[in-house]
Amino acid sequence: MNTKELDNKFVAHSYGRFDVCLSKGKGSTLYDENGKKYIDFGSGIGVTAFGICDDEWVKAVEEQLTKVQHTSNLYYTEPCAQLAELLCEKTGMCKVFFGNSGAEANEGAIKFARKYSFDKYGEGRSTIITLVDSFHGRTITTLAATGQECFHKTFGPFTPGFKYCPANDIEKLNEMITDDVCAIMFECIQGEGGVNNLSTEFVKEIEKIANEKDILMVVDEVQTGNGRTGKYFAYQNFGIKPDIVSTAKGLAGGLPMGAVIFGDKLKDTVTPGSHGSTFGGNPIAAAGAISIVKRLDDDFLIGVSEKSKYIINEISKWKNVESISGMGLMLGILTNKDAGEIAKECLQKGLLVLTAHKNKVRLLPALNISFGELNEGLKILKEVIEK
Repeated sequence: MNTKELDNKFVAHSYGRFDVCLSKGKGSTLYDENGKKYIDFGSGIGVTAFGICDDEWVKAVEEQLTKVQHTSNLYYTEPCAQLAELLCEKTGMCKVFFGNSGAEANEGAIKFARKYSFDKYGEGRSTIITLVDSFHGRTITTLAATGQECFHKTFGPFTPGFKYCPANDIEKLNEMITDDVCAIMFECIQGEGGVNNLSTEFVKEIEKIANEKDILMVVDEVQTGNGRTGKYFAYQNFGIKPDIVSTAKGLAGGLPMGAVIFGDKLKDTVTPGSHGSTFGGNPIAAAGAISIVKRLDDDFLIGVSEKSKYIINEISKWKNVESISGMGLMLGILTNKDAGEIAKECLQKGLLVLTAHKNKVRLLPALNISFGELNEGLKILKEVIEK
């Protein structure tokens, strides 16, 4: 059997795979098992921040492999501690909890938002407001937190304690602030929900409410974080300081890692035994993450913003493009064509793109994609969209 046949026979298919088996690559160029070349505008859904087989990342991971691959969180390890320090330096926050994925990070964020409120106010203050069209993960609780009705079927009963506000609706948000609310959880740009931007006014209103009511600001930076929007975290584009930040995807460059970062209010909320993760802060994943995070400095992030402007300027000239949303190298292209069909045709021509809802093509290229690869991919995308 070939790879596709083996996969179809033995893998439980919760994914609708594209008809390609990728086998190797470098940077933002990939090859399938037949040697066909593809330009990568998806970076593993925003994961391979420095592309495929980045030399510095490979070196960091290989060096850690020869030291210790795992101990458990009963013991200290250097990469875990160093990564936590880096994340706190990048954010001005205080403490970090490590897990393995974005859903786990959001579970941790939800748990400790509720624990903070319980420790301070007691029972009855556990409701979390999230936004319509948000996406926070696929566990039972993060599905409940996700503000899309299509996810609230099949797997019930779901975890209670969430209510959903339309994005950018300040009046509705204020109506929903009741005495049982402990937190407002949001993505600054809704990725899976359609690459929808929150307005500065709406984000600032969340900040105002949070400060007045001691309601926690929980920012989901699973997809928007780690340089994706031209700042280290997307919330930094809005001039706010969250109480809790969750992140994953691009954090470790392709290794499974998630993190929950706590501000001053919650620095003592996580206590021994209150949470855990067998593989959280794994030395190999942490070493890979350090090699990513330390390079995401201001000069590099200026380059991300410059590439974003270049892409937007090019795409805005194309036929059949109705609008462009997003920020940095997280962009959504609204067209008058079916996004799924665009993605399939791009694949046939050697370009990997993503979708977000029926008519929106989503671009999440590696942050260091070369202009040569960028132009090669844009040429294909233009040909398909203008067809």
